[in-house]
Amino acid sequence: MKLAKFLHPTGQAGVARVEGDQLWPLDLSGGQYRSLFDVLEADNPHEAAEFLAREEDKIPLAEVRLLPPIDQQEIWAAGVTYKRSKTARMEESSAAASCYDRVYASPRPELFFKATPHRVAGHGQPLRIRTDSNWNVPEPELTLVLSSKLQLVGFTVGNDMSSRDIEGDNPLYLPQAKCYNQCCGIGPWITLPVGMPPRNDIGIRLVIHRGGKSIYDGRTSVDHMARSFENLIGWLGRDNSFPTGALLLTGTGVVPDSSFTLQPSDIVEIKIDGIGTLLNPIVQG
Repeated sequence: MKLAKFLHPTGQAGVARVEGDQLWPLDLSGGQYRSLFDVLEADNPHEAAEFLAREEDKIPLAEVRLLPPIDQQEIWAAGVTYKRSKTARMEESSAAASCYDRVYASPRPELFFKATPHRVAGHGQPLRIRTDSNWNVPEPELTLVLSSKLQLVGFTVGNDMSSRDIEGDNPLYLPQAKCYNQCCGIGPWITLPVGMPPRNDIGIRLVIHRGGKSIYDGRTSVDHMARSFENLIGWLGRDNSFPTGALLLTGTGVVPDSSFTLQPSDIVEIKIDGIGTLLNPIVQG
């Protein structure tokens, strides 16, 4: 089952169950369920969404604008969870190479704060490259949707935009390389765990379009991750609390080589098995 947030042309926003090319709006008019977060907090989100879905009010998906599937959750990210990611981060800075090499094999993962909801772009909305950076890349990542109790309640597609020259200049600049306006893409919706393939069968594909042509096409799969979902969630929750839930990007295994940088008007397309496709145009300034 997939759950989406949407904006109807009439201006009405809502939450819906996605069935093929149709949206079945959820009745959030009262009671304990008033938001997407409330549904995800249910003892059984799948049953709650089935109960709330109004098939008689279904809307063609083409008639609405999808919104980022997030309410007030914090967004965090994990780094260096794939071997390709380790290699790319070591390429950024020879001075910091040993840091990335060590964290790949360390019991403690790299975890960092990525974005607040107002810095997030949904499907079809623009993502930004910084004006003070000359080397910017998308990072396609399977994203875990966590309840306030850090239970894994869903999955979505994430794009952890990164300014590699800023981070490569000094690892202490990581927050500036990662966290800024329109720095994170999330969407197009959330797939509940029951709708996902087996973990090791989840493929991830990144395609970058420029001038109507595909200029990059890379693939990986979750079975190339060096850490489990449970390991990352466990470390995120150490001495930390998330009363409004959290989204956790799990790292990237698809990284364009060092000669590539995003440009304004590029289109970034990320496809993840079991979820769908997140598409974002790139802007700057």
